[in-house]
Amino acid sequence: MNTHRFPSWVSMFAAMVVSAAALLAAQASPGGATIQERLGYTPNARLLIIHADDLGMAHSVNRATFEALEHGWITSSSILVPCPWLPEVARWAKAHPDADLGIHLAVNSEWTGFRWAPLSGRGAVPSLVDAQGYMALEENEVVANARPDEVERELRAQIDFARASGINPTHLDSHMATLFHTVPLFDVYRKMSAAYNLPQLIERLGARGGQPSPWATPSAQADALVDRVISIDPGPTPDQWLAAYEKLLSGLPPGVYELIVHLAYDDDEMRGATWDHPNWGAAWRQSDLDLVKSAAFQEFLKQQQFKLMTWRELGKAGKSMVAGR
Repeated sequence: MNTHRFPSWVSMFAAMVVSAAALLAAQASPGGATIQERLGYTPNARLLIIHADDLGMAHSVNRATFEALEHGWITSSSILVPCPWLPEVARWAKAHPDADLGIHLAVNSEWTGFRWAPLSGRGAVPSLVDAQGYMALEENEVVANARPDEVERELRAQIDFARASGINPTHLDSHMATLFHTVPLFDVYRKMSAAYNLPQLIERLGARGGQPSPWATPSAQADALVDRVISIDPGPTPDQWLAAYEKLLSGLPPGVYELIVHLAYDDDEMRGATWDHPNWGAAWRQSDLDLVKSAAFQEFLKQQQFKLMTWRELGKAGKSMVAGR
């Protein structure tokens, strides 16, 4: 089962060696200021959002993510609104109004033993429903079957329901990166940012396998606030986890980055939900939790002089970019 949170072309791009000068040039607005400078940092600063996906999926995910947010081990998270543990997230969000929480816009339900249906209702968005009545397992099922108007209906339902639950989202992103796979899906994603006046995850990049990527249009790139999305691929063993992340982060030039992690406890709940799916499963999420809470990783970030930030802060740069046009 292909459940890469970002398509392979993004991983390929993340592996490219990009010069600091090129990144700084790409970041510069017509007025000449980089995003770092717009936020009060020097142009050679490296800004880093440490972001946990899938909040609301399960109690185990919530417990680990709340702990990480409260201790400052991560700076941001995004919520799977159709999932059953959303009420717990809403209760926590009301008690922590300054927490940086986005909406992890979902059109997939990827775990074979733990599924969710569209929030807007199966009858309202039939092109998003598989034969079992849930959202599709695979990204390619969505690409093949989803109607853009029904995708928009579902995404609006998720944002509206989160807000009605007392959550004030700071940003938008895409679960499993499915909304980044085609131009029609990406156009709906872009529409949500404008409709709700929320910044959204768009990576500043060039091409996918020699072909333009959906988010490489001039308009999307003008709004891009993140230079690179960083995440590990399957392969490292738990004892290699820290070294794998250090390798990904240590060589980055000045710019703005989002490091995506997936947090939970390796407990019965998560093992049951992800029983046939070790990638991003229970043990993976425990390793990510162990990483972000470790003194060694926190010391590494300090030594590397990363400036940690939230999407709420990064959104201020986006507003200043719009005001300056």
